[in-house]
Amino acid sequence: MDELMSASKEFFRQPLQMKREFSNLNDGEQFRAEGYGNDKVRSKDQILDWSDWIYLKVEPEDERNLALWPKHPSSFRDALHEFVVRCRRVKRDVLRAMARIAGLDDDDQHFVDQLGGRATVHARFNYYPPCPRPDLVMGIKPHSDGTVITVLLVARGADGLQVLRYGVWYSVPSSSTHALLINVGESTEVMSNGMFRSPVHRVVNSAEKERISLAMRSG
Repeated sequence: MDELMSASKEFFRQPLQMKREFSNLNDGEQFRAEGYGNDKVRSKDQILDWSDWIYLKVEPEDERNLALWPKHPSSFRDALHEFVVRCRRVKRDVLRAMARIAGLDDDDQHFVDQLGGRATVHARFNYYPPCPRPDLVMGIKPHSDGTVITVLLVARGADGLQVLRYGVWYSVPSSSTHALLINVGESTEVMSNGMFRSPVHRVVNSAEKERISLAMRSG
């Protein structure tokens, strides 16, 4: 986690021209999901999130578009690959525990099996630079994940993540070390008939501090 967060910071702190080598715009115009950039602009009146991101398909491994994987820093690709491999075990263990909580003791692979043998996993690195007027923008607008499960890697001391519960926004406490947070996705909420709820969440900005996170979305 240390190596991956360090490599992420180094990537986002590069000059814009270097980051655009991995742009999510084909020929500077046509938007695609993968690559470096930010929101797709659909209207001149659209309010954009105050963040940059790089979005990569990481599984299945044979479907990776390595042309969009940053080459600098040199540690980025290996660190991401290692993290993806280790996340497989984290997701499996969490989903098996959820199945047991749901009373599926004879089939604790139930939610794991829903991912299938070639589950699609995307990695989204989010960079939130300091904002001079954080009261006017959102790092990421309120949303819930339309996945089975999301493993969120948050850099140490990174404030800003908030979760909506009964109409009130609660701040998720930051950690003095890197932290893994688990988000249940909408697909799991449906499969569990609402036993596990997919939380609505957002990120608010800071006027002084940058924030980096990595969301590994499965399913």
